[in-house]
Amino acid sequence: MGLKRVVVTGMGTINPIGKNYKEFWRNLKKGTSGAKTITQFDTTAYKTKFACSIDGYKAEDYFDRKTARKLDKFVQYALIAADETLKNAALDLNAVNEKRVGVITGVGIGGLDTLTDELTQFGVNNRVPRFSPFFIPKMIANIAGGHISIKYGFKGPNFTTVSACTSSAHALIEAYHYLQLNKADVILAGGAESAVNQTGIGGFNALRALSLRNDDPATASRPFDANRDGFVLGEGAGMLLLETLEHAQQRKANIYTEIVGAGANCDAFHTTAPHPEGEGAKDVMGLAIEDAQISPTDIDHINTHGTSTELGDIAEVNAIQEVFGQRAYNININSTKSMTGHLLGAAGAVESIACIFAINKDIIPPTINHFNLDERFDKNLNFTFNEAQEKKVNYALSNTFGFGGHNASIIFKKYRP
Repeated sequence: MGLKRVVVTGMGTINPIGKNYKEFWRNLKKGTSGAKTITQFDTTAYKTKFACSIDGYKAEDYFDRKTARKLDKFVQYALIAADETLKNAALDLNAVNEKRVGVITGVGIGGLDTLTDELTQFGVNNRVPRFSPFFIPKMIANIAGGHISIKYGFKGPNFTTVSACTSSAHALIEAYHYLQLNKADVILAGGAESAVNQTGIGGFNALRALSLRNDDPATASRPFDANRDGFVLGEGAGMLLLETLEHAQQRKANIYTEIVGAGANCDAFHTTAPHPEGEGAKDVMGLAIEDAQISPTDIDHINTHGTSTELGDIAEVNAIQEVFGQRAYNININSTKSMTGHLLGAAGAVESIACIFAINKDIIPPTINHFNLDERFDKNLNFTFNEAQEKKVNYALSNTFGFGGHNASIIFKKYRP
C-alpha cells in the first residue's frame, strides 16, 4: 500500500498575540509585538524583566476552580488550543472511531510553574517534606496529552515528544508519519509551554540567552538585526488537527493545507549552540524537500527558527543560502518570533499555524523590529522586514531547532484535491 496523504483540517492557539487563531492572524499581519514587562512576579533581582506573556490570562475564564487547581498552566493552554482546534475542524466526536483518533503533544519543559511553586514552598517549610498530591501529575510533560484524551475519549496513539524547542514540530512530524502509515485516521497534534516564571527567566538568564532590553521590551526580539541581544521568552500553545485525506473527504471537512514533507536530524555538535556553518539546518531542510519529492525551487516561504540570537540566526541563514542557492532571493523569509517571542516547545506548532495562514491568505507576516541589518547577511535576501507582504504561496517550510542539536523542518502545500 502507498502512503496516505495527510491534511490539516483544524487549528487552535493561545499565545502572546492571540487568544484564538483569528486574533493571532490579525496581529501577525499587523506586526504586533507581544513583549511586555513581567507582572506575574517581582523581577527586581532578575536581569531580564519582560517576556511575551499572555496578557490578562485567567484560568477561571476557561476552567472551574477545582479543575484549574489540578492543571499546570501549560496543560491549561494545551486544553484551550485543543478545544478550539476541534471546534474549528467541526469534528463530530460521535461519528469517529475513537480508537483511531490520537493525540501527540510536544512539550519542551513541562510543568515549570508547578515545579517552581512546590519547591518554593518546600524551601520555606523544609523541615517537613510536604508536597501537593497533584505535584507530579501536574508537572510531567506527557500529562497534557493525557488530559486531552480523557476529555474527548480519544484512544488512539498518545504520547509526548520532548526535544526542547523542536518538541511540537516533532509532534506534528510523528502525527504525519502515523497517518501516512494508516495507523490512525485523525491525530490532534501540537505543543504547549509555560515558562514565564522565576525559574524560566532565571535559568535562561544564567545561560545569557535572553534579551536585556528592559527599557523597550516591544522591540527586544530582533531576528537578523545587527543589534539583537538574545531571545524573548514566550508562552502558549498551538494545536492542529491532522487527518488522512480519505477521512477528511469522507466527512466533507474543510481542508486548510496538506503536509507533504518533513525532516528531522541532529547537529551532534553542542548542547546549546548550533553548528556554526548550519550543517544540521542545511541537511534537515534537504531531508524535508526530498521527502516532499519537490525541488528547492518550489519553496515560496520559510518561517525560520529565527530566535534573535547571535549564532542561531547566522547559522540558519547560511544554511538557507546553501540549500536554495539563487532561489533563496525569491523566497520570503520571516521570523514570527519577532512578535510572539520564543514559545520553546510550543514554537513549532504556533509557527506552523502562521505558515498555514500564509498559504491560505497569500500573505507573509513580517519580521518586525528591524533597524539595522547585520552586515553578515546578504542584503538582497527578502527577510520580509517590518511589513506584511502579499505573495503567492504554494509551498511553505517551517524550521524549528532546539537545545541538544535537534532540528526539524516541515513543508506545507496549498491543498489541491
